[in-house]
Amino acid sequence: MINTLIVDDSALARDILRDFLEEDGNFKIIGEASDGEEGVRKILALNPDLVTLDLEMPKMNGLEVIDAVMKKVSVPIVVISSNDTAKTAYEATLKGALEFYSKDLFTSNLNPAKRREIYETLKRISGIKSQVNVSAGEAPAIRQLEKRRINAVVMTSSTGGPKALSRFFSLLNHDFPVPIILVQHNSPGFDESFVQWLGTYTALKIKLAEEGEKPRAGCVYIAKTGMHLELRTGIRDLVLRYNDGAEENNQKPSADVLFRTAAQALMHSVISIVLTGMGSDGAAGTRMIREMGGITIAQDEKTSLIYGMPKAASQTGCVDMVLPLEHIPAEITRLTK
Repeated sequence: MINTLIVDDSALARDILRDFLEEDGNFKIIGEASDGEEGVRKILALNPDLVTLDLEMPKMNGLEVIDAVMKKVSVPIVVISSNDTAKTAYEATLKGALEFYSKDLFTSNLNPAKRREIYETLKRISGIKSQVNVSAGEAPAIRQLEKRRINAVVMTSSTGGPKALSRFFSLLNHDFPVPIILVQHNSPGFDESFVQWLGTYTALKIKLAEEGEKPRAGCVYIAKTGMHLELRTGIRDLVLRYNDGAEENNQKPSADVLFRTAAQALMHSVISIVLTGMGSDGAAGTRMIREMGGITIAQDEKTSLIYGMPKAASQTGCVDMVLPLEHIPAEITRLTK
């Protein structure tokens, strides 16, 4: 059983989370706290396997709770808060929270696939000690690749993604020579806040991708939630398109859709990157990019919070480079010169 502590000032929210977790049968609620100070005391006293944490609470807010706890013990924390605190939720991932969800998800009409995905993520997270700082380790050998013109970078991340992406984009110059298109698995309603938050960590322009938009150098285009993002060839330029097709890998947007269309549009002149995350989204797309002549990169296990998506990509046998997170920006800068 996964001993779980619920920290939230709303009695209704605590009841909803208790019912949701207990329905799975693998989570045991060992306590509840109705304010931040009580939350800190109970975390330190009960040593739970998992903590669900609200952000806006009396006496001590969620960020202050994380700060206070992480000074004394490493415990898996998942933020569950409202959409209007989304920017703070992303900040919580830098302080040590491992994932976050919108409270709006936890309703009776949550679809079974999404319910299973949340349960599986929480189970995986419960076994992880928070990674406040991750060492990059030694640089691995780089496979020698034929020089070619690169016209775009496509990338994806999921659990652990916000923290990884804030570091990744901070290491790229404002004049990065090609557009970057990103699928990050986000909760609905968090899109705009994610763009605003991520933009504070980089000199690149960060924006949500728009239907029919022509991607430009020095800009990062982020897929909106609830639609698949495609990279297509227009009359004279590349163009971003959305489609409302079925989920792939239980995701919408799916990295496989983006990677597949990028491979078809650009063939050998595209780089794909798969970062931390649960599941296998991006693996099939990685294979197609490699088969069409593109360059494929995956984050290594040591620097991945969840080595699911990068591992699945690597296991296709179609990844050119497995790199520590902090080495990838320099490598794609070299490849795009």
